[in-house]
Amino acid sequence: MVDNKKDKIKRVLEIYSRLLNGSFVNKRDEAARYSVNERSIQRDIDDIRDFLETGMRAAGAVETVVYDRAAKGYRLEENGRQKLSDSEILALCKILLDSRAFTKAEMSDLLDRLVSCCVPRESRRLVKEMIGNEMFHYIELQHKTSFLDTMWKIAGAIRSHQYIEIEYGKIKDRAVVKRKVQPLALLFSEYYFYLTAFITDLEVRKDFDVVNDSFPTIYRMDRIRKLKVLEEHFHIPYSSRFEEGEFRKRIQFMYGGKLQRVKFKYRGENVEAVLDRLPTAKVLGEEDGAYTVSAEVFGKGIDMWLRSQGDSIFDVRMS
Repeated sequence: MVDNKKDKIKRVLEIYSRLLNGSFVNKRDEAARYSVNERSIQRDIDDIRDFLETGMRAAGAVETVVYDRAAKGYRLEENGRQKLSDSEILALCKILLDSRAFTKAEMSDLLDRLVSCCVPRESRRLVKEMIGNEMFHYIELQHKTSFLDTMWKIAGAIRSHQYIEIEYGKIKDRAVVKRKVQPLALLFSEYYFYLTAFITDLEVRKDFDVVNDSFPTIYRMDRIRKLKVLEEHFHIPYSSRFEEGEFRKRIQFMYGGKLQRVKFKYRGENVEAVLDRLPTAKVLGEEDGAYTVSAEVFGKGIDMWLRSQGDSIFDVRMS
């Protein structure tokens, strides 16, 4: 029988679809299904295997076609070397759950897809059981806002250096204000995602604590009511580019303010906890069990953290 090209393409796609759905493919059954000989089915399977092992390798394909003697058929086998290990995916799931960054529905969907995409089939049930109780008792944040699409649009505007216009709900008086800003970076800290952006409107900036502040304003993503990406572009010289990694090391609790240096003495059980909390911190010396620590910090959040440490931190100096 002549193997019509269109029939072959349709047959290969259908066989591949069944493999993707976890079915076993038996050459004799498939030959009968399509009224071809078993050699044709074997060529189809070889074509699928070649596609996965060569054509899709660059795209990160993690599956190949193998023969299962017990089932007397072919199946897809996942290449665990290109996937995360069970322990790695468990750790990531725990971090996501502890972040409480998403609504319960979003978190459940994210974890389900993360496990399905990254964990070998034989381990998925175990991993889901290990995070199941935390997911059941998961408490979403009070704002209950979904902002993933908004965040993605802002990420695009950051990449293309486009102005955005936002309507933002303020905390203090709950007023909604409109701002035209230069978006710079997206950050995550203590349960929330944030946008950092420059405001160029001098009329708005006149009410700032530091009128000529060279550092960005911080907006919580869930408080952005409306977003419009404008056609207007902005330019920041490479030498003046905003580096979110450096900014993130210096800010506490995402409170704005000026860049400053804090120096204090710490007498507590573990100075490493201080160094972990303040990535720019350095121990200048130690005397009678008290460490002298210096750090470069941004914003007013450092005041909140210092107060939270009680008597373990003293002799604080800002400059």
